Amino acid sequence: MIVYLINNEIDKDKWDQAVHRSFNGNVYALSWYLDIVHKGWDALVEDDYVRIMPLTGNRKFGIDYLFQPFFAQQLGIFSTEILNQDIINEFIAAIPSKYRFVQINLNIHNQLQPGNWVLIPNKNYLLDLIARYPKLYSRYSTNTKRNLKKARNSALTVTKNLKPDVLTDMFRQNKGKEIKHWKEEHYKRLQRIMYQAVYKGMGEAYGAYTEHNELCAGAFFLKDHQHLIFLFSASTSTARENGAMTLLFDTVIQEFSESTLVLDFEGSNEPGLARFYQGFGSQEVIYYRLEINRLVFPLNKLVQWIKK
Repeated sequence: MIVYLINNEIDKDKWDQAVHRSFNGNVYALSWYLDIVHKGWDALVEDDYVRIMPLTGNRKFGIDYLFQPFFAQQLGIFSTEILNQDIINEFIAAIPSKYRFVQINLNIHNQLQPGNWVLIPNKNYLLDLIARYPKLYSRYSTNTKRNLKKARNSALTVTKNLKPDVLTDMFRQNKGKEIKHWKEEHYKRLQRIMYQAVYKGMGEAYGAYTEHNELCAGAFFLKDHQHLIFLFSASTSTARENGAMTLLFDTVIQEFSESTLVLDFEGSNEPGLARFYQGFGSQEVIYYRLEINRLVFPLNKLVQWIKK
């Protein structure tokens, strides 16, 4: 039986155990992570946490709705037992009717058929790291190998233990200037995620330095028993010239080669980023954004404001 639980009714220990045991569990679904990206999240829980689904809701203009929090790419239904189309449909049907509008990302194992909802495909890229590094390197594209050679010829070095706030500061001073919808709260939330992940032994920040010991690129990776997730990166104009980000990813791939981890690039529908990720031999997978609009005219016209 699937029940709806508000936040203070959720047994966080059982919840996290369920995420760890789930064949499709990920870091985004852990209680500490959800507490950071959306304080007060609720959930659908089946039986004794056999299957679970976080519900990240909000209220605007007197309307309750579900949305996808910043820095949590895929949520949806997580299962410690079999998960099929009928079960997924049952969970979607169990989303409380008070949520008049739904716009959430399911995980790659939540494959829905068409129904009374809209499914929007999104691309992600995964790289299985079980092979030895030479085998993984052999699958790099010609362009990736060329950029890697350029980085090595530039005498770049990559180190661990970069402080998360150094990474976010570099982002602010470069790409962040172009992203107007990122507010101070988003930077603080991202820093909390990274510092908490480091504290729990589930995160690591890498930095790429020039021969003059100047930081030109950095990236943060989340790690659990199944995944190595590329969460966030920052770079300077110098990095775009010397291949620093390519070297950084190559260093991580070397470090975790011959492991059972899957490197999750967090994907992109943007062709340039997609080519960069695929250049390391990653495979494209699809996850879906689920949209359900239970609003009626004229309230359904408020959707664009709700989504902002």
